[in-house]
Amino acid sequence: MSREANCIFCKIIEGKIPCHLLYEDKQTLSFLDIGPLSRGHSLVIPKSHYATLETMPIELATACMETVTRVGAAVLGATGAEAWNVLQNNGPLAGQVVGHVHFHIIPRADSDGLGFRWPTGTLTDLGAKELTEAILAAL
Repeated sequence: MSREANCIFCKIIEGKIPCHLLYEDKQTLSFLDIGPLSRGHSLVIPKSHYATLETMPIELATACMETVTRVGAAVLGATGAEAWNVLQNNGPLAGQVVGHVHFHIIPRADSDGLGFRWPTGTLTDLGAKELTEAILAAL
């Protein structure tokens, strides 16, 4: 498994930095976020170092989502939260601070004060056709 010497998450995986461990298997690790947005805010990381999601093997991304599902259900039950968000910031422009793929599990309640800023745009039929063709060509 690849590691990055200066990566805080790699240091957690190696046991050099402690964490509040929630779950671990051969490919993934989950622990409480030390700067939580809500009670139970947790992280899921791959044990191999990849900076962004698209650079990871599909099988490892699948393993991460299995852990997200398992830990998310447990956090929901343990906290009594009404719902939860899964957040994955992919690259600095998207808000990724630690350059190691990680998924946030954020328990939600009606009174938590968290919100979204999600201004929607528009998509014309012509724009959709051109964009679909470009994405299909990239696949």
